[in-house]
Amino acid sequence: MTAPLSHRIQSGLATALSRVPSTAAPLAPPPPGSGLEAVPGDFGTPVVGRSLEFASDMLGFGRQQYERYGPVSWTGAFGRRMVSVLGPDALGQVLVNKDKYFGNADGWGFFIGPFFRRGVMLLDFEEHRTHRRILQEAFTRDRLAEYLEVMNPRIRRSLDDWTTGDGIRIYDRIKQMTLDIGTEVFVGAELGPQADRVNRAFVDTVHAGVAVVRAPVPGGSWKRGLDGRKVLEDYFAAQIPVKRAGEGRDMFSVLCRARSDEGETFSDDDIVNHMIFLLMAAHDTSTITLSMMSYLLAKNPEWQEKLREESLALDSDDLTGAELDSLVSLDLAMRETLRMYAPVGQLARITVRDAELQGFHIPAGTLMSLGIHASQRMEPWWNRPDEFDPDRFAPERAEDKSHRFAWMPFGGGVHKCIGLHFGGMEVKAIMHAMLRRFRWSVPADYVMPVGLTTGPTPADHLPLRLERL
Repeated sequence: MTAPLSHRIQSGLATALSRVPSTAAPLAPPPPGSGLEAVPGDFGTPVVGRSLEFASDMLGFGRQQYERYGPVSWTGAFGRRMVSVLGPDALGQVLVNKDKYFGNADGWGFFIGPFFRRGVMLLDFEEHRTHRRILQEAFTRDRLAEYLEVMNPRIRRSLDDWTTGDGIRIYDRIKQMTLDIGTEVFVGAELGPQADRVNRAFVDTVHAGVAVVRAPVPGGSWKRGLDGRKVLEDYFAAQIPVKRAGEGRDMFSVLCRARSDEGETFSDDDIVNHMIFLLMAAHDTSTITLSMMSYLLAKNPEWQEKLREESLALDSDDLTGAELDSLVSLDLAMRETLRMYAPVGQLARITVRDAELQGFHIPAGTLMSLGIHASQRMEPWWNRPDEFDPDRFAPERAEDKSHRFAWMPFGGGVHKCIGLHFGGMEVKAIMHAMLRRFRWSVPADYVMPVGLTTGPTPADHLPLRLERL
């Protein structure tokens, strides 16, 4: 199947630009007597650097950088020099951040700060710890069980409306479902007449962070993201008084009343910022994971049948918390999907002071890109890394244990994703219900074109043949 024209143009332009000669040079000289090395690399094409290569083929870009320069290198992207970090040793050092060299706020802020400012991922050090302590109230085991109770009927209603046949764009179906789930679980009510406007604002806000033209040009994605952010701010701010006074169990209500053990609470601005960020994080990562798992199960029908048999052995489309752990094969397939298509393919950091990384000197103020997607698809940490093989996570093989940071789709250290258990629960609940109701397939020669939002996504929205059981 042919990739969309826009994707082919972008990929062709990236390939052409990659052939333009560029001069390799060190990033910056290390301090005399430090014993450190200068980070190797090159800017790439004048002005645009390697932005288009990065945006059109994240996996290929990462592999190329690693082959040329090793785990730490620099390149030109988005109008500035950026250090690329690859492989579990280098990634682990940044994620653990023992010496507090690396900051999130200005790293992520460069990409998504205008749209998701002061979300928990964009906070640093003590302030981050304080906000995370309060947020934890929304992610306890009891809260997750309550969210699952709300989630199950919404999943059933969504699947009831799915049509079957050829060319069903499953990415769009899943995206709408996770938006609907997010509305009920996070906000606590259907949006009603505001639904289209709020959903559009949300989508525009999410997509703006990967814009190549990073300025509010009329009609551009950056400008649409800024406008979308304002719509979301107004929407959430207007509901805070009612949520604070009520007894709702939705995440919005929980955050309005949340209090840490030390008595800390959120301001109205904090609540708005966290709601916009958490809704994005939960919706986008689940959509990507479910879409990519649907693709992999279509390409590997023996695994689809194995998972279906496991789910049909249960009594209902609705999962309970106790049943989540019983779906062993589904868990293996989800973990393998997260390895092959990490939903947050790159993590952003910035050096808050001169830093040492794997023996290299990185000056203060350097933007860094942590290549999760590429690193999880590399040898020697993974055998046949491009092959879908869920059994690699089985206890008798445990390839994910080859290194503490070999498998890290949720990041690591103090910034490890706070919603990882919520996300896993949502993915399993939806996929379990899909398996019990549908069988899906793609032509034998179909290869899904991969695009980029926050992570790798189906550029053609993944057309499947969908049949009811």
